Amino acid sequence: MTKVGNVSSLFYSTANGSAPALELALDKKGIIEDKHYNKNTERSVLIASLDSYAIAKNHGIDVPYGALGENLLIDYNPYHLHAGARFEIANVVLEISQHCTLCKSFTKIDAKLPKLLKDDRGIFAKVISREILKKVMIFIF
Repeated sequence: MTKVGNVSSLFYSTANGSAPALELALDKKGIIEDKHYNKNTERSVLIASLDSYAIAKNHGIDVPYGALGENLLIDYNPYHLHAGARFEIANVVLEISQHCTLCKSFTKIDAKLPKLLKDDRGIFAKVISREILKKVMIFIF
C-alpha cells in the first residue's frame, strides 16, 4: 500500500443538503444516516478532491466545501483512477465504481460550473469493509 493523501472533510447527505460530520459510519449498504443509504451500493460514497474546488476558485467561483455533494473531501486527486481501484481510509476499504456524471444542478451555483467540473467533480465508490470513517491518511493499493 502507498500513502497518497489525507481526508480533509467528511459530509453526509440530508434532505436539506450536505451536512459536515466528524465521522461517518459505513457498512456494505453505504453511509449510515445518509439519505442515499441502501439505494445504490455502487454509488454509496462520493469522493471529491480539493482540486475540484481549486478549479472553481481559479475561474472566480467560490464554492463552499460540501457543495459538490461529496461525502469525502480529500487532498489527493483520484480522478485518474479506474473502476476497481481500492482505497484504505482508517479501517475502511472503498472500491472505485465509476466517475461522476455531469451534474446540471451546479448551474444554481454558477452557470459555468458543470462544464468546468465535467471530468473533475468526483468519483463514486462502494464500501468493501465496514467501519467508522474519520479524517485520516488515505492509502491506495
